[in-house]
Amino acid sequence: MNVSSKGSCLCGEVAYKITGNIGIFQYCHCSRCRKFTGSTHASNLLVSPEQFTWLKGDSLVGYYSPENTKHFATAFCKQCGSSLPWRAKSGKVVVIPAGTLDEHPGIEPVQNIFCASKAEWYISPGVLPEYDELPHK
Repeated sequence: MNVSSKGSCLCGEVAYKITGNIGIFQYCHCSRCRKFTGSTHASNLLVSPEQFTWLKGDSLVGYYSPENTKHFATAFCKQCGSSLPWRAKSGKVVVIPAGTLDEHPGIEPVQNIFCASKAEWYISPGVLPEYDELPHK
């Protein structure tokens, strides 16, 4: 399905648009994604560079590209620190942190990758209690 979706950072000063996807939406459990997101995994959607456009605030986008990685890099809002889309070192894809999307991207996660690197304390969300709001105890 080819759809158009918009996304932004937490403060709203940086915004982008994607037009379609390349069919990959995945959870990555590698240690780099865990460090960057501060969570158990990253939720990443992949688009081709032609399917990605900054709408505003591109001058506020900071980048970090570790020397010892083949594909991994990161981007973030210099004002609020939110994760932002980044171009893989190959230049062939733009990685969209799905949590920054403001609209449904027309695709849902299809796989978990780097599961051998899962955090030792990881528990699948499906086995934990769910609450619609902060539980009162």
